Amino acid sequence: MEWLFASLMNAGYLRRSHLIWDLGEQDWKQVALAGLQRDEPVFLYRCNDRPSLPPEHCCWRLMTEYPSLIIYQLEVLER
Repeated sequence: MEWLFASLMNAGYLRRSHLIWDLGEQDWKQVALAGLQRDEPVFLYRCNDRPSLPPEHCCWRLMTEYPSLIIYQLEVLER
């Protein structure tokens, strides 16, 4: 988590961000959509074999900077 905090600080982001722990059948989409609407970053920590389905018109981008390759950032797809 230190890596994620340092990345946000380095990018000059000083507001709220959201970290979602993907444990399967959680209803996290409202939190994610609210964060995106407020222009706050949303991250997923994947505990399963693959990440949960993102909200409509969004995708999970793998954060390759993180050594374990299990953290994703939610991004809006270009239309």
